[in-house]
Amino acid sequence: MKVQDLKHAGLKKWVDEAVALMTPDSVEVCEGGQSEYDRMIDITVKAGLATKLAKKPNSYLFRSDPSDVARVENRTYIASKSESDAGPTNNWVDPAKLKETMTGLYKGSMKGRTMYVIPFSMGPVGSDIAKIGIEITDSPYVVANMHIMTRVGTKVLDVLGSNGFYVPCYHSVGKPLAAGEKDNGKWPCAPMDDKYISHFPDTREIWSYGSGYGGNALLGKKCLALRIASVLARDEGWLAEHMLILKLTNPSGEVKYVTGAFPSACGKTNLAMLIPTLPGWKVETVGDDIAWMKPGADGRLYAINPEAGFFGVAPGTNNDSNFNAMEAAAKNTIFTNCGLTEDGDIWWEQIGHGAPGKTVIDWKGQTKPAPQTDKSPKGEEIAHPNARFTAPAKQCPCIAKEWEDPKGVPISAFLFGGRRPSTIPLVNQAKSWIHGVFMGSITGSEVTAAVISDQVGQVRRDPFAMLPFCGYHMGDYFKHWINIGKKADADGKADKLPKIFFVNWFRKDAEGKFMWPGYGENSRVLAWVFDRCDGKDNCVETPIGNLPKPGTIDAPKGVSDAVMKELCSVDIEGWKKEIADVRKNHYPKFGDRMPKELYDELDAIEKRLGV
Repeated sequence: MKVQDLKHAGLKKWVDEAVALMTPDSVEVCEGGQSEYDRMIDITVKAGLATKLAKKPNSYLFRSDPSDVARVENRTYIASKSESDAGPTNNWVDPAKLKETMTGLYKGSMKGRTMYVIPFSMGPVGSDIAKIGIEITDSPYVVANMHIMTRVGTKVLDVLGSNGFYVPCYHSVGKPLAAGEKDNGKWPCAPMDDKYISHFPDTREIWSYGSGYGGNALLGKKCLALRIASVLARDEGWLAEHMLILKLTNPSGEVKYVTGAFPSACGKTNLAMLIPTLPGWKVETVGDDIAWMKPGADGRLYAINPEAGFFGVAPGTNNDSNFNAMEAAAKNTIFTNCGLTEDGDIWWEQIGHGAPGKTVIDWKGQTKPAPQTDKSPKGEEIAHPNARFTAPAKQCPCIAKEWEDPKGVPISAFLFGGRRPSTIPLVNQAKSWIHGVFMGSITGSEVTAAVISDQVGQVRRDPFAMLPFCGYHMGDYFKHWINIGKKADADGKADKLPKIFFVNWFRKDAEGKFMWPGYGENSRVLAWVFDRCDGKDNCVETPIGNLPKPGTIDAPKGVSDAVMKELCSVDIEGWKKEIADVRKNHYPKFGDRMPKELYDELDAIEKRLGV
């Protein structure tokens, strides 16, 4: 499809301006479809950037530049007109100055390359909850990944029409080619100091330059789905959240949908694709990472997964930890920065087995002795610790049939959780919506010796698991959640809002051993949550919330009644320290935009704890 065939005058003008600025050799408007995807992959193979895997059908391995392996938070900006609107937890740059700098970088940045114009839908095409983005890129790797992660093509342009709203997304790898120059197998990107991932919330724009990797380049991912969408959600009265979506079916065939927000390294992906150990229960996946939720006419929040694929961390994923993710990535998958075995398969640390043969090629392209187990010495990993797989969600064995329902699914419960070895019980239900917002606002994980030694024992807060992804001031974000509750109350529909829970799979005993087995056994906690949503009398009121009555969570094998009692009790002294830390170190960060309602909730909990 050619640019002149675009029916949206504003879009055509924007593309024409980008062509004039970036001066590509040619321009293509992506139409979607398998043949287009195959052509993008073929381009990367011929350029020496991709290797076809002999052991996985229609799957390919890429190796990025060592400087381009993850999100670059220190080069990620929220360029709101007012610095105060970005808040203290975002990097702010004056939008006019940032655009001037980046326009200079974009000038001629696509010389020697093709500009691809990618129309994409975040969410089922045509859904009232979905949003449309248009990404301009010079990377066929990005086009192929966007085919998996979003809905791409002319069907999106049909919905956009001649004057519809879209989020404009600039992207360039920042490596123009001289006449006759080729990439010759070298991953194209710019030096670290020239990398920018910039968000302009006031004008709903995303500008990315210099990185070809992950969320820096796949601009539907965190950039649109969270940073820009969180601003749209605030302004339009809905929620754009860093949450998985689960479908739970009990032995009687009753269904509920729950979402969950967890900071990194807290088992979010494993929970999203959980295989329950509890007899008669079924857990299915609607989404593994992001949830967009809008109030329905009945007052309930209806959620869609705005993505169409999984962009999963490979190391640590195996048949025991996440069988469904391994099955989803068994074919038609893009792997990035994994190891390559002699027999043409991928390999990574903790994949569950050693590498076959005598040698393996690591993520830097170096030949190394094949590991005999699935471990490698720290710093000598065969796969990069942030190695990824991009797999179609429809290939997941536990994908729910409703995952592409344009109406969304009605949410009954929110789960928040962190990695906490003490204080936080196994599961705790909020007493009210505002108490639940309080619980979400203090979410975090305890720092271990493996992270930052001078902070061991401190809690690193990640409110709502949104700290790196909120496109505006977090204090205003808390207020938006509070306002969702107030509006429902004013409409007489507060009882339709999801119940809010806090879970903690990571409690440890005095010897430092985990008290709860986790993984599939977490279905036992989900069953308790399910029953609480129906108002079952299975809880006891405590100063911190509603905890399980003894015996209402069926204990897994090997977990004694004494351990269950400890997991489901209130550590009064621990909670006094928790609340003191929130009051002294956490809430003050957000200054005068910290909602009074949450300080009132802090006062109320202190009173209940006898502080």
